[in-house]
Amino acid sequence: MDDSTGRNRSFEMARKLEANLIHADLSREIIGAAMEVSNRIGPGLREKAYERALCLELEVRRISYSQQRKFDVLYNGQIIDTLVPDLIVADLVIVDLKVVSAFDDSHEAQMLTYLQITNLHLALLLNFKRRKMEWKRIVR
Repeated sequence: MDDSTGRNRSFEMARKLEANLIHADLSREIIGAAMEVSNRIGPGLREKAYERALCLELEVRRISYSQQRKFDVLYNGQIIDTLVPDLIVADLVIVDLKVVSAFDDSHEAQMLTYLQITNLHLALLLNFKRRKMEWKRIVR
């Protein structure tokens, strides 16, 4: 097998894997928008600056979102707190923006809880701390 045949098979395997990802096209669009924000304004600002810039980029791309939507946290039918995710894109994906040295287990745990409370299935963690934006998919 020559090198190009191996590359073609690898490419096909990657496409099949991506096709099985939940909200693959939408998450690719969101990550692309976040990369555009990161490339244009650089690393290390406050999270709120990236959130505002990402909202503007989503609007340019005509991707619907809600910002800082509130969800009741219930225990035994009683409201015990309010959950406020950074963004919910297309009523399908939670987007949480960070400016941290690295994602840790608490970030993933928080997103799993957010997914449970919102009854959504995909969250994207976006980290703008470094020159190259980092991201992580969290699936419930």
